[in-house]
Amino acid sequence: MIFDTDIFIWVQRGHSKAARLINRSKERYLSVYSYLELLQSAQNKQQHYYINDFLSSFGFVALPLSENIGHRALIYIEEYALSHGLRAGDAIVAATAVENNMTLVSSNAKHFKPIKELRLRVFTP
Repeated sequence: MIFDTDIFIWVQRGHSKAARLINRSKERYLSVYSYLELLQSAQNKQQHYYINDFLSSFGFVALPLSENIGHRALIYIEEYALSHGLRAGDAIVAATAVENNMTLVSSNAKHFKPIKELRLRVFTP
């Protein structure tokens, strides 16, 4: 299962349901784009350390960008940016999940619902 950035934010805020979701998952992945978003949101080097330590301690694997992911994300933007407001980051995350044949878990269902081939598990806090 691939976790969207918002799930990590829920955990950082102390949301126990999000933490349990991660604990129950046997395989834990995130898009390299989500990893970048997490590091970008840090206020200092100490927070970078905490993010990296958390991901490492729970065995998360950051899935890299590939040509296929980039191409699929581009198609998603062409198809859904104007009609549904899909943003580039969400297109990359969705493309990463689809290209790796994995389910994406996110509380932002609105961002991902139009993408028909995406297996989406909606997290409700």
